[in-house]
Amino acid sequence: MSNKFSLGFSTLDKEISIEKLTITGRLPAWLSGTLIRNGPARFEVGDIKMRHWFDGFSMLHAFSFAQGQVSYVNKFLESQAYQYARDKGKIGYAEFATDPCRSIFQRFTQIFSPSFTDNANVNISKLADKYVALTELPLPIEFNPQTLETLGVIKYADALPGITTTAHPHYDFSKKESLNFLTNFSAQSTYNLYRLPDHSATRELVSSIPTDAPSYMHSFALTENYLVLVEYPFVVNLFSLLLSGQPFIENYQWQPERGARFLVVSRKDGKLVGNCKSEAFFAFHHINAFENENEITLDISAYPDASVIEKLYLDILRGETDKELPRLGELRRYHINLETSAVKYEVMSAEPIELPRINYQLANTKKYHFVYGVGSDKNNPNNFLDRLVKIDLQDKNVQIWHQNDCYPGEPVFIPSPNAIKEDEGVIMSVVLNVQKGNSFLLVLDASSFTELARAEVPHHIPFGFHGQFYQV
Repeated sequence: MSNKFSLGFSTLDKEISIEKLTITGRLPAWLSGTLIRNGPARFEVGDIKMRHWFDGFSMLHAFSFAQGQVSYVNKFLESQAYQYARDKGKIGYAEFATDPCRSIFQRFTQIFSPSFTDNANVNISKLADKYVALTELPLPIEFNPQTLETLGVIKYADALPGITTTAHPHYDFSKKESLNFLTNFSAQSTYNLYRLPDHSATRELVSSIPTDAPSYMHSFALTENYLVLVEYPFVVNLFSLLLSGQPFIENYQWQPERGARFLVVSRKDGKLVGNCKSEAFFAFHHINAFENENEITLDISAYPDASVIEKLYLDILRGETDKELPRLGELRRYHINLETSAVKYEVMSAEPIELPRINYQLANTKKYHFVYGVGSDKNNPNNFLDRLVKIDLQDKNVQIWHQNDCYPGEPVFIPSPNAIKEDEGVIMSVVLNVQKGNSFLLVLDASSFTELARAEVPHHIPFGFHGQFYQV
């Protein structure tokens, strides 16, 4: 028996453009710009089915706001991986947990001529003055933000080494630069942290940190003076990755005896100023981090181990097996003492949270009040992401938006013009309504967390990952 929300893990083939969506309620008069969402939308190629949520081929969705109206357009991202699958009727590139059938010889040749996927289905960003779709390989794909037409892979003007990266670059508004890191697999693997100034395609190395076993890290933290990597004990052996014959993520192993390492790097001179260890845990998403004298405070959606990845295989999410659905992360606040290297944490809320977002421009790298995210009924193990949550980290108050048979995605915060308060603006989330069999864009008042409006889409939108709002 399939889960009632399994529609969110089914393919959407339609590419459409609608000038005016049907709106219920009223949008703020000041709201103008475009929300661009990214996520998987095709989960099979011929008779071959993708195995994991993270494997589906990327589709972009754009909701544009002007004069109280909302237009909508969606398009598949024309990556090489997508084009190959469409034209050949088979998978040609190794995805996160789905791999084309290859001989041992073909696997060996991958060492010298890798065929990594450019299926950028995770996030949206703006790099080198271009709008790009991102995945966890350093192959950002440019697209037209109005039409969503694919324009091709961005080529950096440097030779910075690295095989994997994160789809969550940070941005420093004061210094006008993006920051990220690459993991380079070699005899001496390294994490190569870099900055990318505005209007530039040249990545500048900040620091290179050696590691004996590269960790799977989906995001990282930024403070005013530091970059912070949390090296979870979910690590890979290079030879296993190249020669095992298993998909990418299945070469990683959970080794809790390693603990978790907090690697703190000075943004000024690239020095490793902190190498602090805690008990083992895992996370996908950092929320925020800030400094307090000789201590770094780091908020994160944490799991006891990396088994959550195994629970995101599509047969589990669709209810085709008797395996338990994933439970959401715990909102932990880690305190990292740079003088003593001591690490401790506290749980900030009893409410589970994932896909966390903040008022990035006003709150990132600063002591802050509010985090928004998707939530789930913690008393129902057969449930999925069925609510939006707003957590006040100061007074621990929790506000919830929930509607029966509706499953929201990541909440994106858009500040109102000249906003002073941290929660002055709106929240947008794409919501699947399984009763009606379609999706709608929900707009909440960020302060009261009450519904302002919704704009109906005529089809379902598969559960996606991340998106950004731009003035385009």
